[in-house]
Amino acid sequence: MVTKETDNFNIEQICISGQCFRMEPIDGSTYSVVAGGRYVEITQEGKSCTFCCAEEEYESFWRHYFDLDEDYGAYIKNIDVKDDYLRSAALLGSGIRILRQDLWEMTASFLISQQNNITRIRRCISNICETYGEKRESTSGRVYYTFPEPEALAELEEDALKECNLGYRSKYVVRTARSIAYGEVNLDHIRSLSYPEAKAELLKLYGVGDKVADCICLFGLHHLDAFPVDTHISQALKAHYRRGFPKRRYKGYRGVMQQYIFYYELNGKR
Repeated sequence: MVTKETDNFNIEQICISGQCFRMEPIDGSTYSVVAGGRYVEITQEGKSCTFCCAEEEYESFWRHYFDLDEDYGAYIKNIDVKDDYLRSAALLGSGIRILRQDLWEMTASFLISQQNNITRIRRCISNICETYGEKRESTSGRVYYTFPEPEALAELEEDALKECNLGYRSKYVVRTARSIAYGEVNLDHIRSLSYPEAKAELLKLYGVGDKVADCICLFGLHHLDAFPVDTHISQALKAHYRRGFPKRRYKGYRGVMQQYIFYYELNGKR
């Protein structure tokens, strides 16, 4: 076990922030996470977080995955003091961090996310992993499944993933898996590109539109200037930023601000 004290980190907020779909609560303060073929359980009490893994695995993977070396407090401090809405959003979601997730998994996940809600997206991804992923067992004895590689989905019929509740999105995921598996799309090349270049390449994929491309850039490539606009964000911008969101002010971390707004729109008005 590894215990760390971290500012601006809240595992519950991250879990329901809409950026990851393989994180879930085990009990009131403990969450499980499956990422990169690994499994970890995290228990948080205040600023103290205990990661149920070896120190080496924490340092080599989970520390980077949760972006724990970045100072999110500095992002919050730089918010315009006159912007009461954004300051309220950041205050509510101050424990959110932009995870460093796998590019292929995020591509498939956000293809699935279209016209979908978070609960159903989680179920779809769980179905895909249990059907086509690799079954593994954690050191604590808990069974989990890896996210299937593109090759595992490339030979499927286009409608095969309807059995996993994807509906019309099945063909999006299968065709994209084929493009990657057959070498038509090189993910390593996309990882090397700037945000605008990467987005342009992602938009060439079947089923990828502007919002999905930005989600992949933000959550799969860690391009923090990506600012995905879905219906929740669009409504917030119309209500609070009629002249447009001040992206120039938040250059280099616009996507962090987007996450605060998204979280606030979903959880701040209950």
